Amino acid sequence: MAAFEYQQAEEIRDVFAQHGVRYLFIGKTGALLLGFPDTTQDVAFFAEKSPENGQALVAALQQLGFNLTEQRVAEIKRGKDFIQLKCGPFDLDLIFAPDGIETFEDAWQRRVDVEGFPVCHIDDIIASKEESGRPKDRESLPRLWSFREYWMNQQRAT
Repeated sequence: MAAFEYQQAEEIRDVFAQHGVRYLFIGKTGALLLGFPDTTQDVAFFAEKSPENGQALVAALQQLGFNLTEQRVAEIKRGKDFIQLKCGPFDLDLIFAPDGIETFEDAWQRRVDVEGFPVCHIDDIIASKEESGRPKDRESLPRLWSFREYWMNQQRAT
């Protein structure tokens, strides 16, 4: 699988906006959009859990070229906590209940807008990685903490 490309984020942003999807880029995808110098193999986003948003997500994902089974459609509409999609033009992690983040609304209030991309704040990205407990997330935490210090200094300077 090829690494995440900026064009994928642009496609998601544009199609999701067209369908009115409420979401935030999260994980390494979000960190990359904030400027984190690393790579990821998939796109990850945190979606608001509601029937309306689930329906909008299904339509947007189908427009992006994801071949969704009836089971996947049902999971998206009901907001299953975590869904991995490998049935489209790129791999995508759809997260309705990320570890370390209480609610979508809380994360939405802290979000950062990067060229029209709604991105989780670096503190939410780190909290989610810390709470997941996955070895690959624990391995990336020192670099994310270092990046957070750099990023926060950049934010204060602007």
